[in-house]
Amino acid sequence: MKRKANYCFIAITMGIVFLLMAVLYGTINSQLSDASGLKTDYRLLGRPLYKLDISWPKYTEHFTGDVFGVAVNHLAGLVYVAQRGDFVPKVLVFTTDGDFIQAWNTTTLEMPHGIFLANASTDPSVWITDVGNGPYGHTIKQYSPSGKLLQVLGLAGKAGSGVNPLQFDQPAEMFVHSSGEIYIVDGDGGMNNRLIKLSKDLQVIWMHGEKGSGMAQFYIPHSVAVDNYQRVWVADRGNKRIQVFNSVTGDWLGSWGSCFTEDAPYSVRLTPDQKYFVVVQLNTNQITLLEAPPVGVIGQCQVVSVIQLADDIKPHLVDLDLKTGALYVAEIGAQQAQKFTPFTLGSGVL
Repeated sequence: MKRKANYCFIAITMGIVFLLMAVLYGTINSQLSDASGLKTDYRLLGRPLYKLDISWPKYTEHFTGDVFGVAVNHLAGLVYVAQRGDFVPKVLVFTTDGDFIQAWNTTTLEMPHGIFLANASTDPSVWITDVGNGPYGHTIKQYSPSGKLLQVLGLAGKAGSGVNPLQFDQPAEMFVHSSGEIYIVDGDGGMNNRLIKLSKDLQVIWMHGEKGSGMAQFYIPHSVAVDNYQRVWVADRGNKRIQVFNSVTGDWLGSWGSCFTEDAPYSVRLTPDQKYFVVVQLNTNQITLLEAPPVGVIGQCQVVSVIQLADDIKPHLVDLDLKTGALYVAEIGAQQAQKFTPFTLGSGVL
């Protein structure tokens, strides 16, 4: 009888805890969606990992085009935003506190797509993929932090599938590893559907380049990230899945598709602690947090949290501040970039 009473007590206690958690999350969601008119911006589903920083940037009038990409230098405290449009600067530079620093009025950049900040601790540079069809398009460009063109990968203005010399057709994004090796997904709807790994001296180490829905095949590979465990994660947009490869050998390790039945993954990035993937889905206006698998295990994707944005925001690509964990989102429909900070309850960061 005593044991039965104990079981009842435990069950009741667990029920109360579950109820309190539900009330707490409901309160959080309600407060976030009602305060300062934020209900038109976003709401949280599941475990709250990020909240919108409505103070960033301090002035939004600097956004004058369609915002496609964002990159963060966590050591310098700078955020680079790539935008498109006629007669608009292609790159805007803000501080992580929201102050506007400068605009790049470069004529060497036609239609920026992906943007990546490399070598923050040693010799920082900004890499941008250009999907334009003019004389500067179908290339990947490296710029200094102030916007000086340093080098160009690919044959400017000439779409192609060549490897020697290297050619691109609407390259979507790149990831520059701390080793200097470069991972490229090419392309954003062109003739190529490739994942390419380049050495530090820009030689092709390995490549997967077959269009299709099978293992190691792609249809519009759109984003790429490398974790700390020698794994390459590719947002295979057209196939509504993420594919995983060994970064050293290029061997296929697995894929995730069950989390993307409604909409494709457009962007993939890891949080600084390597615990979560941040994936955006443009058509459903969602930012999804997925649990990162341990070493040696790919398994199935597990959704931890969802940031549901308002209709027509159209989130495209993201980046994270490796120092603070802040999340920056490039939004085509809203023509802006937004900052989300790690959610806190009390003094602890979730």
